[in-house]
Amino acid sequence: MKKILVLFILTIILTIQFLDAYSVQRFPKPEFESGYVQPETMQPSAHAGLLAVVDVIVLAIALALVTWLVLKKRSRIGVFGMSVLSLGYFGFYRHGCVCSIGAIQNMALAVFDNAYVIPLTVIAFFILPLVFTLFFGRTFCAGVCPFGAIQDLVSFKPQKLGVRLNTVLGLIPYIYLGLAVLYAATGTDFIICRYDPFVGIFRFDATFGMFIFTGTLLLSGIFIARPYCRFLCPYGVLLNWVSRYSWKHLTITPSTCIQCRLCEDSCPYDAIDMPVTDKNPESRSGRIRKMILICALIPMLMLLGGYTGSRMHETLAGVNGKVRLAKALLEPPSSTGKPELMEVTAFKSSGKPVAMVYSEASGILRQFYLGGWILGCFLGLVFGITIAYRMVTTYRTDYTPNKGTCFSCTRCVDFCPVDHHDNV
Repeated sequence: MKKILVLFILTIILTIQFLDAYSVQRFPKPEFESGYVQPETMQPSAHAGLLAVVDVIVLAIALALVTWLVLKKRSRIGVFGMSVLSLGYFGFYRHGCVCSIGAIQNMALAVFDNAYVIPLTVIAFFILPLVFTLFFGRTFCAGVCPFGAIQDLVSFKPQKLGVRLNTVLGLIPYIYLGLAVLYAATGTDFIICRYDPFVGIFRFDATFGMFIFTGTLLLSGIFIARPYCRFLCPYGVLLNWVSRYSWKHLTITPSTCIQCRLCEDSCPYDAIDMPVTDKNPESRSGRIRKMILICALIPMLMLLGGYTGSRMHETLAGVNGKVRLAKALLEPPSSTGKPELMEVTAFKSSGKPVAMVYSEASGILRQFYLGGWILGCFLGLVFGITIAYRMVTTYRTDYTPNKGTCFSCTRCVDFCPVDHHDNV
């Protein structure tokens, strides 16, 4: 009943947004008989700048409220209500932008390009959720991120995927993050924004292909809770890392766990670590062998990944516009039988020397060669740590949320029979 009511409210909001998107402009642009075309305004207006500041303030307030609802009130209804409000404001009203997920690219470009000036509001959107996560866990994911909220609304019958499948699919966000940083750092593209599955829905301008992709995500979200958050979101990687060292974090029970096992199947994200008892302790020699294997495996995977990434640098760089232009100039249409690209025609009409294009493309290829090494080593390190984590047994006596993968959604606390008011 709660989700049906929320869906009804969102339907009204969507209808208003849809009508507004297709409404007639109140003050139409003047028509010039001379054929003059009015240029688009490139400088953001003061109103747009003020809205960006308001966004940061709203983000901070939302993070504080959700954190209070998670850690103090332990209220699933309150967290769900905040997620709906965040979806309405950050999603459909602000069209999903500026977002913390896409800010990864701005930060990467600012680090590697001194000429790029990053707005302070973008820095705030990138840092604020990480700061709250460091202190209180992933409360941003719980009820502030509109991407997670829209998936929560369709999660009617979530099923568990199992440890192995979760582990394998959980590696995809690391690959996505690495590629996003590589392409942003080289000034090639902002692939997180280009392939964002929800912004097109928020703005009612999604392409057909992106509409199909988003629809597939939401349909799968009925049975697989938050598929984008768990198996695609690159910002979730950073939140995962930071949350593992959080000062305070959501707990299933407010006091001592009574081992009732009621929460065992409460988490649709497989983020609850089950008790592991030391019935058959591993021998000291076995632990030493595992440690030696891990210490040898991780560097080997990093070298293998770095070498593989460096060998793929030309393929990765093929997305860059200057590299594509240089390749097209090296392969004229007469040799390939294909029509001349618009970029080539525009370049020829500019009168610039071809050697300049080749020089720029050569520099970009060197950047991708180095970036391929770094990306490959990073992914090798991630794979190695993942394997090591599966090899090492961690003993625990209680049911506890995994601080890295837990979204602090508070679903599990409703299953705990211990009254949290006794512990306040």
